[in-house]
Amino acid sequence: MSDEIYLKLARHMDQLPGGFPPSRTSADLRLLEKLFSLEEAQLAVHLTLDRESAEVIAARAALAPDLVEQRLAEMGTKGLIFPTKGENGTWLYQAAPLVVGVYEYQVNNLTIDLLDAFDDYWSTMEDRAQPETIPQMRTIPIGESIESHLKALTYEQVGELVNAQTRFAVAPCICRRQAKLRGKGCTAPEESCLIFGDWADFYARTGRGRSIDRSEMIALLARADAANLVLQPSNSQDISFICCCCGCCCGVLAGLKNNPRPADVVASAFIATLVPETCEGCWTCLDRCQMEALSEDGDRVTLKSERCIGCGLCVTTCPSGALSLTRKAETQRTQVPPTMDDTWRIISQAQAT
Repeated sequence: MSDEIYLKLARHMDQLPGGFPPSRTSADLRLLEKLFSLEEAQLAVHLTLDRESAEVIAARAALAPDLVEQRLAEMGTKGLIFPTKGENGTWLYQAAPLVVGVYEYQVNNLTIDLLDAFDDYWSTMEDRAQPETIPQMRTIPIGESIESHLKALTYEQVGELVNAQTRFAVAPCICRRQAKLRGKGCTAPEESCLIFGDWADFYARTGRGRSIDRSEMIALLARADAANLVLQPSNSQDISFICCCCGCCCGVLAGLKNNPRPADVVASAFIATLVPETCEGCWTCLDRCQMEALSEDGDRVTLKSERCIGCGLCVTTCPSGALSLTRKAETQRTQVPPTMDDTWRIISQAQAT
């Protein structure tokens, strides 16, 4: 009976953004058993990407509203779903994908045992063709690397993205935290997951992060730049988060780095260009680049454009101005929906076809 319930939950989560492919060894069901109690699993299959009240969900699940309200609140605290307050103050609940979602919400619950369960699942899940759709995250350059003539859209500029927000939080980077638990990792700041709006409320309320003001958010972005971290916000015009990522711990950047042509697969509106004769050979950009797109060529650097993800880290510290960003052609840019909920719906619809 319990296997049937967790199998039903696995199939339900497979319909969410990013999917939840079956494991060849049943590691998918073992992971869900670690995360969800039997009662939570039975209820979770009745949540959707729409934000709904406990009363609506209770009717769908044929359970008492008071019981459902209590259970949903507990599931939100555990990071199994996404809870938020509606305009009238009513609590609303939404299904959360495994990534970006349930996995990241476990940032304070990480143990070697839980990491082993995630790794066991990811290493044994069935390979399958991915539908052509938009990504959940994209790469944007830091503000100082965009020249005025590029006419970047507001959702392509980190300063504009932050200025449009009123609620802020910062949380530990789960990628760096799990790497350190494994005895690996790097010296980049751990507290560097930047959260906004409803997500900021959720992180601060549940102790996954702490509330901060706009000035501290701007300071954290400056620190990320100094630490050579790539900015990866949610793929939405109204951002939910900005991940400040390193090439050694971040799963997304590691995947890009292993690709022979990261520029072809990254969701970014920009790409670096180099004027070789202007290069002074200071080599600063070599340490800054997370994709190894730059290398020594005699007394200058050379740029492998196919490896550039347009983060702009090389541009801001180039003393000679040899490096700059240019805008990609319209056909190379990724669609950026209004909100993260819109992004999730588009991905889910593509998976269903």
